[in-house]
Amino acid sequence: MADGGNYRESRWFTAYNNQNHHEDDQRVLLPRHLFEQKFGQRYAPFGSNYIQCGDGTSIGIESCEELWTPESTHIDLALQGVDIIGNGSGSHHELRKLDARINLMLNATKKCGGVYLYANQRGCDGGRLYYDGCAMIICNGKVLAQASQFDLADVQVITATIDLEDIRSYRASIPSLGIQAARKESRKQCLSYDNVYLIFAEQENEDEYSDKNRIPTKPLETVKYHSPEEECCLGPACWLWDFLRRSGASGFFLPLSGGADSSAVAAIVGSMCVMLFEYTKANPNSQVANDLRRVCHKVTEDQDGVQQQQKKKWVPESPQEIANYVLHTCFMGSENSSDATKNRAASLALQVGSYHHSLQIDLVVRALLKVFELTIGINKGGRNFSPRFISQGGSMTEDLALQNIQARIRMVLAYLFAQLLPWTRGRKGFLLVLGTANVDEGLRGYMTKYDCSSADLNPIGGISKGDLKRMLLWANQKYSFTVLKDVVDAKPTAELRPMMTNNEGTENTDDHTQTDEEDMGMTYDELGIFGRLRKIELCGPVSMYRKLVVQWSHLQPKIVAEKVKRFFYYYSVNRHKMTTITPAYHAEGYSPDDNRFDLRQFLYNTKWTWQFNIMDQLVERDEKSFVKKDEIKKQFKND
Repeated sequence: MADGGNYRESRWFTAYNNQNHHEDDQRVLLPRHLFEQKFGQRYAPFGSNYIQCGDGTSIGIESCEELWTPESTHIDLALQGVDIIGNGSGSHHELRKLDARINLMLNATKKCGGVYLYANQRGCDGGRLYYDGCAMIICNGKVLAQASQFDLADVQVITATIDLEDIRSYRASIPSLGIQAARKESRKQCLSYDNVYLIFAEQENEDEYSDKNRIPTKPLETVKYHSPEEECCLGPACWLWDFLRRSGASGFFLPLSGGADSSAVAAIVGSMCVMLFEYTKANPNSQVANDLRRVCHKVTEDQDGVQQQQKKKWVPESPQEIANYVLHTCFMGSENSSDATKNRAASLALQVGSYHHSLQIDLVVRALLKVFELTIGINKGGRNFSPRFISQGGSMTEDLALQNIQARIRMVLAYLFAQLLPWTRGRKGFLLVLGTANVDEGLRGYMTKYDCSSADLNPIGGISKGDLKRMLLWANQKYSFTVLKDVVDAKPTAELRPMMTNNEGTENTDDHTQTDEEDMGMTYDELGIFGRLRKIELCGPVSMYRKLVVQWSHLQPKIVAEKVKRFFYYYSVNRHKMTTITPAYHAEGYSPDDNRFDLRQFLYNTKWTWQFNIMDQLVERDEKSFVKKDEIKKQFKND
């Protein structure tokens, strides 16, 4: 059973152990009114069995998790001669995971022979995971059929014609497989279903089973893999649509700042609208089309509240028409915002087609600060308690408070608009607020608690900044959201501090000088490395330093140690923010999500005294080696 990462299956199930049961005990009494009266059967075999049909064909199954384990069930089944193995899987999407999944099935059938029928769940499970389908039929190490990985339809059927004699020939060509099969003692533990009969209905059209229609399916020339940029966009887009149609909401509300993160979320929703438009246009009578009409209020209700389709079923004329119904965006600017970000937000809203507004939050900021000043007193005991930014002579405490109040006001306004915008447009329902914090910022804690990172859903909370930027460039080409190129070229900035003045003494309103990486004290690329080492490779401060001092051999050991210490300090001091993090689409193996995936304490000794002392000792040793290497390099250059 799956018990790691996102899964806790042992909460609900107990693993079956075939070795603890006697053969006579592997019979289960069936409900009399269901089976005995209709089928004349009171008992059924239970355990690790397979079905053997009258024509000699044998069929077995393995679970989702078993495919990924060292002693997979398909090995035992293949050694017992089972021809067809089915896997009804619940494998969630994760960036770059499909390649590993397909390789496991290819290697299984290439090594053991046989047919592997892989069916995977599709859609969200009401949580952070998206199951990406991509059903497959594989035979003897070759892919015969593949379903799409990201699709709006709940079900997609694939078929292939297979000559089962090819399996027996393939297995006979591997002498070692026959030797191991002969040694397998567990053969006698498996039962044949003698009392199960496969009944085939008489076919009206015999041509369906003529020789020309029984030609084996040729293997696919190429297996379809999406690039990581496509995965970053299409996976969350399908996840959002599933949430939207199942939640009963009327759409989304997105605080659109014009930066990379919020622009990525807008592009993802825009991609969702493109998928909905194309699918609805091709399948106007489908469940997807009916769900879209319901969400966009293109259905009417009778007196009993039963929804009725309009006489002429609505089909959107463009993705932008859909976006205008389901996506509501708002630029929440302040006196610290630049014209560049405001213009980028407006341009992207126009290209995506969202229902867009722009507002200034300065009035609310001043009102809240006035409440504070009236409560405390501006000049209390001869001291001035009117907070100022560092650039205005204030302290870091004042500076952070002034930044945070701007961020938190935006969260409050987001929920206000999400509740009232449908009402102002003459519609019923509510909007789901979308968050815009990426996985690296969550790991570092570079966010304000209860700011716009606090929302109902976050489609990019499990995606790194680097992958998001590459996704933006892909969406720029794919959907002609041309402003995304400008978004990628701009330096990431929170725009929470006053803008610096230019040489002429006036404020630079074109762009902002406060950048995220300077604020964090580390780059987004470094954060991605720290995150993978911490979560995937289970590194603490000491083991992370040991790895990076080799990986970053161009840097002095003391600089590497400083970077590691800085990361672990901010990771631990901000870990409490993960306890209230918005439910986010799971896309990365190093997600810091505290509620499901990354279960850790949120109160740390932020000084890491024992670990940092050991690091200091290692640095002292490694610095000597680094100096020697540097001297040798200089000597070679001189020679």
